[in-house]
Amino acid sequence: MYAVIDCGGHQYRVAEGEIVRLQKMDGEVGEAVTFSKLTAVGAGEALAVSVDALAGAHVKGVIVEQGRARKIIVFKKKRRKNYRRKKGHRQSFTAVRITGIATS
Repeated sequence: MYAVIDCGGHQYRVAEGEIVRLQKMDGEVGEAVTFSKLTAVGAGEALAVSVDALAGAHVKGVIVEQGRARKIIVFKKKRRKNYRRKKGHRQSFTAVRITGIATS
């Protein structure tokens, strides 16, 4: 069984037992989280996407890690103008282990 959750403006396809890296969420490691905003729930060939079928459905998980991704370099340059800017960025993330998918 799998579900498509909507979290932080992004959609993620999750299945029970897998670890998913989501955008930074509040919470400590080991804390339980519930995702109630689902886009779809599927099992094998069956797929439920209607609002009525998803009413009351939710996905439960546990926060495994609060961390930051690898650094990326942002470099801007304009040729022949002696303009160069170099910046680094590390995106924060929350790793969640999916413990259960419940339908109504």
